[in-house]
Amino acid sequence: MQKICLLGATGSIGASTLDVISRYPEQFKLVSAAANTNVEKMAQICRNFRPQRVVMGDQDSRDRLAALCCDLPIQFEYGQAAMESIAADDCDQVMAAIMGFAGLRPTLAGIRAGKRTLLANKESLVTAGRLFMEEVERHNVVLMPIDSEHNAIYQCLPQTEHGAHKRDIARILLTASGGPFRTFTSEQMTCVTPAQACAHPNWSMGQKISIDSASLMNKGLELIEACWLFDVTPNEVQVVVHPESIVHSMVSYQDGSVIAQMGNPDMKIPIAYGMTWPERIDTGVAQLDFFDLAQLNFEAPDLDRFPNLRLASEAWFAGGTAMATLNAANEVAVAAFLREQIGFLDIARLNERVLERSDINTVNNLDAVFEADGRARELATKLISAEFT
Repeated sequence: MQKICLLGATGSIGASTLDVISRYPEQFKLVSAAANTNVEKMAQICRNFRPQRVVMGDQDSRDRLAALCCDLPIQFEYGQAAMESIAADDCDQVMAAIMGFAGLRPTLAGIRAGKRTLLANKESLVTAGRLFMEEVERHNVVLMPIDSEHNAIYQCLPQTEHGAHKRDIARILLTASGGPFRTFTSEQMTCVTPAQACAHPNWSMGQKISIDSASLMNKGLELIEACWLFDVTPNEVQVVVHPESIVHSMVSYQDGSVIAQMGNPDMKIPIAYGMTWPERIDTGVAQLDFFDLAQLNFEAPDLDRFPNLRLASEAWFAGGTAMATLNAANEVAVAAFLREQIGFLDIARLNERVLERSDINTVNNLDAVFEADGRARELATKLISAEFT
């Protein structure tokens, strides 16, 4: 029986994780869960799975949840410290699916406690990659990437009892769906709405990651994540636009071979793989039927129409706090776009201006990461008021 701590329980990754747990009650037990403010969904999770500890983002949400579930023997808590506590508590695996930069500290808490970490929070690696990977190595933790692309790369690499390892590879091929605006001109993207940007053609995701997918910032963050996970540089990673989302990523080897991981686009596949590795289980996802596939298409990304991918590569090579700065600017920009304060194309423009106007410092500790994050958010907010409204 594997005890699961689920950080980000009310999001789309959380829902897929709970589906896997419910299919195998003899193998997995939800012992703790955390979310931000979605009280109604968390109340349903509490009744269905009966975790021992539940953490909400603020006191009001905690109090409302406790009132709804007052008949259940659950310890209700709130705040950052409590989230870090459950990640380090009595569990075997931590599903790190809290959205954005907020997921960094709880994820690190689980790693420092030696928990098998299922990483669905790419921002942890983007903002504090070197420090993060040093903690993984120091505590001898099994780190399983849950993003479908990185999970696919992991599956395509040589496997040992300690995990996947880069050996004899020529390059990593990181696939991207291209999002809902793949065929739009820049002029067409000028007036797109948040609802259009959130309508991903293949995946069901939350608002933030859907906007990032539409702007290709999600692929930029994944590029940085892949560099940290697999010890490569952006020059060794080729982003390949693949609109069908059937090939989830590939690894090209020195002998000319290419190994791909394929499947229907459903997050239960990488989640179940991470939870059961090195074994595999039935996820309930339909088997891929090659006779139903009309064709598979591949194309190069357009960095002129989608400059966020270029900015991510530049931030990697700049090093230090550049990646945390870019991530923070983007979180502010996406939130502003969702509030209709700025246009869709302004997201990349704002990200670039924040990067250009920010000092890039060496990252020797987490304080440097959090300071850079705060400065970038402040600058981005000021620029929105001064130049984009």
